[in-house]
Amino acid sequence: MRLLVSKSFTSNDELYKIVDLLNKTLKDYNLMFGLSKDTDGKTMTLSIYEV
Repeated sequence: MRLLVSKSFTSNDELYKIVDLLNKTLKDYNLMFGLSKDTDGKTMTLSIYEV
C-alpha cells in the first residue's frame, strides 16, 4: 500500500460511514480509505491509499 494523502478533521462519528461508503464504491480503482482517531479524541485522520 502506498499512502497518497492524509487529512485531519474535527472528530465526527459520521466520518466512519463516509469511509465505509468510499471503500465499497471505489475498491475497483485500487483505492483504500482509512480513518483513525487521535489519542486526544478530538481529531480524526482520513488517509487514502493506493493498493
